[in-house]
Formats: sequence, structure tokens, C-alpha cells
Amino acid sequence: MKFLKRKLIILETNLDNMNPEWFEFVSERLFKFGALDVTLIPISMKKSRPAVLLQVLIEPKKQTSALQIIFEETTTLGIRSYPVDRYELQREVRSVKTPYGNVRVKIGKGPDGKIMNVAPEYQSCLEVARKRKIPIKRIYGLAQAEFSK
Repeated sequence: MKFLKRKLIILETNLDNMNPEWFEFVSERLFKFGALDVTLIPISMKKSRPAVLLQVLIEPKKQTSALQIIFEETTTLGIRSYPVDRYELQREVRSVKTPYGNVRVKIGKGPDGKIMNVAPEYQSCLEVARKRKIPIKRIYGLAQAEFSK
């Protein structure tokens, strides 16, 4: 069985002297630019200093601009970069009808077309939950159940 494989880059840096309130904006800028993933991991550095490991998954053609954003928006003096292979399922998005409105559902299929993962899209569930003033977990459950019919 052959899964889809993409060549990507991980950029990472340890941040031990940055205002934690800034992380939201850094992540927002990176995602808006095209980062596929932005991860913040609590770590311990030398002398047991608490810090955060910032990891950014990016397409190689966007590396230079992502580096610029990280240097502009964080307190880092250096960023590590390394290539990584990411294996992916084929993705499809469908809309399912719930009693409260339509919800988009992401479907992951293997190389043979078999459905391997199904997940309602968070943003779609959030919009319906806010509009109808009901718990998001209820919308999520209804969308999953509707897809499974």
C-alpha cells in the first residue's frame, strides 16, 4: 500500500525569554502565510529554565519567508531547519445535513479508496453551534452520526 508522500521542512527554535502572549500572533501569522502546522511544546532548557519549542511545518518554497516571520515575531537568535517526509491520506470534504444546519466533514481515504478517518470540521461545527446556541460537541456528534448513516 502506497500512501501520498510530501517533502516538507520543519523549522524549530527554543524560546526561553519571550512573552507568552505573543505566541498567538506568531502562530496566526505563520498559518496565514501558509504553514501547514505550528506547534508549541513546553520544554526545559539548561539550568532548568522553562521554555517553549516552536515547530513550523512548511513547504520548502516558503522556507525563507517563514524564517523571516519567526525572526521578526520572536526573540530567537537562531532557527533549526530539517527536511521531513509527511505521509498523507487522500482528503475529501463533504457536507452533511444535521437538524441544526449543514456541517462540513473531512474524510481520509487510503490508497485503495477505503475510508480510514472521518472528522467534522471544527470551524463548520463552531459556526452552527454559535448560530443555534447549542454545544459544539452536540453538533460534532450529530455530524459524525449523519455521515455514518
